Amino acid sequence: MTTSRAVVIGSGIGGLTTAAALHRSGWQVTVLERAASLEPVGAGISLAPNSQRALDVIGLGDEVRSLAAWQGDGGMRTPSGRWLARTDSAAAADRFGGPLVLLRRSVLIGLLRARLPADAVHTGTPARLVDPGSAGGGPALVRTASGDIEADLVIGADGIGSAVRTTLFPRHPGPSYSGFTTWRLLAPGAGHSFSSHETWGRGSLWGSHPLKDGGIYAYAAAAVPAGTRAADDEKAELMRGFGDWHDPIPAIIAAVEPDQVLRHDVWHLADPLPSFHRGRTVLVGDSAHAMVPFLGQGGNQAIEDAVVLAHHVAPDEDLGAGLAAYSAARLPRTTAMVRKAAQVSRMTGLSGAPAVALRNALMSAVSRLGPGLVLRTFDGICDWEPPQRTYAARTRGGRTSRP
Repeated sequence: MTTSRAVVIGSGIGGLTTAAALHRSGWQVTVLERAASLEPVGAGISLAPNSQRALDVIGLGDEVRSLAAWQGDGGMRTPSGRWLARTDSAAAADRFGGPLVLLRRSVLIGLLRARLPADAVHTGTPARLVDPGSAGGGPALVRTASGDIEADLVIGADGIGSAVRTTLFPRHPGPSYSGFTTWRLLAPGAGHSFSSHETWGRGSLWGSHPLKDGGIYAYAAAAVPAGTRAADDEKAELMRGFGDWHDPIPAIIAAVEPDQVLRHDVWHLADPLPSFHRGRTVLVGDSAHAMVPFLGQGGNQAIEDAVVLAHHVAPDEDLGAGLAAYSAARLPRTTAMVRKAAQVSRMTGLSGAPAVALRNALMSAVSRLGPGLVLRTFDGICDWEPPQRTYAARTRGGRTSRP
């Protein structure tokens, strides 16, 4: 029997999860990464129950949960510190079968890399899709500086600016600017004790979350024109924009080193692709369905993509049918997610005083009606189940228990 070869272009969370899932199902996997190392672009990541169940498929769910911070009760606040809505972590875990957890992206990248053979990942290796191949015929062709690689399957995991996507669908308009820029950072805990929170201001927001190792993962967003940058440094820009917000926000900004603040404009695929595959080539993650971060599902959906793809493209089976099944399963779900995230971004972007006051009043009213009403907005998202049956090591009655 000939070994089926898969080439993954891009080594972000979506690319590495896909590589791990395909390797587990019997593919010979090669990951090609343009950057010189696997140092992740991003500070932390929140993993909802849906992506944790996907990680269970490849045997990583329990390890992730043991290393991550389990998000406790928290909620949404105003810049003055007033609570608009409180979250009930136990109610969320009961409804969706597990908690929301947070960890450093570098930790997740390391865990995924460890699931692959030592020679599977090639950094410092720019790659270009030359030929997507034919599912019923010839192989796909990937070009690198050291030579061409023929592959039975190519996975485009090369992010929002995906060159693989452009090759597959040259007439698609590509990503559009969302209207927001974002900052992300990891800060030392500095003895601060606080509940996870997201604070919504006028056209801006801030989120703070404690990590299991004592550090803090924080992020911010603001509605500004694309390409806007600080005249001095991004730490100073954060202090100007958020330094008078409630504790512990000013202290978190003060504690971080200026070169540790990451800033990126947010682009998304507002226009869905006609398909996620062509020939022997398929897209996962931001390459396929980049979304704004306000739903917290970008990385989670990439992880879902990985296990669904591996489920449908078992080696030595009909690749064309498998890729068609993958597109049919993922395109409607992720399109709906992109649209829902954009709806949340429009609420976040409100800046007029009357509109912000009305938004805040509605949030408070919904929160007072009970956590079930708030959690219902995540029905169909966090309760997703992978096509494979999985058995996490620590479950009781369908709910993952704290180790």
